Order: sequence, then structure tokens, then C-alpha cells
Amino acid sequence: MTGLIDFLVELRKNNNREWFQAHKGEYDALRTQFIADVEQLIARLATYDEELRGLRVEDCIYRIYRDIRFSPDKTPYKTYFSAYIARGGKKSPRAGYYLHIEPGNVALSGGIWCPDTRLIKALRQAIYDNLDEWQSIVEAPQFIQNYPTFVGETLKMTPRDFPKEGDHTKWVKRKDYTVWGLQTDDFISRPDWIEQAAQKLLLIKPMNDFLNYTVDELSY
Repeated sequence: MTGLIDFLVELRKNNNREWFQAHKGEYDALRTQFIADVEQLIARLATYDEELRGLRVEDCIYRIYRDIRFSPDKTPYKTYFSAYIARGGKKSPRAGYYLHIEPGNVALSGGIWCPDTRLIKALRQAIYDNLDEWQSIVEAPQFIQNYPTFVGETLKMTPRDFPKEGDHTKWVKRKDYTVWGLQTDDFISRPDWIEQAAQKLLLIKPMNDFLNYTVDELSY
């Protein structure tokens, strides 16, 4: 992905249609390479995660164009490339793997982001009912080493369906179950970065399997 970070740095400085159109050829070449790289990443992940087999790369990659209709920020372009790899693609409610490439914020991520009300309630209950199993996954040393941070919002108070105190409280307060593993900007310039990314992302698979058990129970 040589040149992508540099392009995104310049786009951040010149987030307007005139600059983007003048550099459209460069963008098209970088996006074509990104699609090819994500396709390879899917193939590597699918070797160990069977539910990704047959997944189309086109269903996983996000557009660079921002939806500015209801946003006070009227800049037209995202300043990052990203892809969500899960059965059903980027619109899937399933736990999956997320690749985010942004200057100063290159990250490997995964889990479930912004589940609807029915799903978040079911996920909280599943974690409460199987707390030892959940903790054995997300508190494993190798997992924490690569994914030290859960991101997203949390409730201020423990939901009323659960005891107010205990090891479960920090988990049932969560509105998202998503981990974030920050990488250096030069990560995507390494010759074997796709293989490295696959190995790191597959550390999330046990957590995804745990979460997707509940997704499947709800028949999404």
C-alpha cells in the first residue's frame, strides 16, 4: 500500500472536490490496490474462519464519500480507507474483522459495533450467563497484548436486569463489543503486512464466535 498514507495526509489538508478530482487517478490506483489487498486478507482469514468463505470483497469495502446530508461537517471525503469483513459484508449485524487505514490511526479491529436494542440486551445476558468463558477470551494475555482497548460507549449505570456489583458490571454496561489494535503507519508498507494482519485479526475469532452464537440465536 505504498503511497496510501501520503495520499490520505494530503486529502486531510485538501478535503474538497477540486483537489480530489485533480488527484482522482491516484485515488483510483490506490483503491484498486486496496481492493486487491483486502481480497487477499479475506482469503487468508477464510482459511481459519469458514463463514467467510465465498465472501465478496465488494461487500466489505466502505466508500470514501461521506454522507453529509445531516452532518455539520460538510467535508466531502473520509480521510481513511476501511473494510468490514464478516458474513454478509459491511451491513451485517455479525461480529467480524475491521481494517482501518488512516494517518496516525492504522488499526486492526473486530467485534460488534452499534448492535440494535434487541441484540445488545441479548449480548449482555450472554456475557453475564457465561462470564468465565467471556473473561477467558478477552483477558487472555495474547489477546490483551494485541487488543488492549475496547472502544465505544458505555452506560453510566449497570442495567437494571443485572446485579449492581461484580466482575460482570463493566461488561454489561457496554453499548459495543469492539476491540481496537493500533498499528504504526508503516505497518501497511511491510512486504508481509497482509499475513501479519490475518494472524492478528484471527486472535479476535474466539470473541467473534462467542458474540455470533447470540446473533445466530436471534436469527439475524
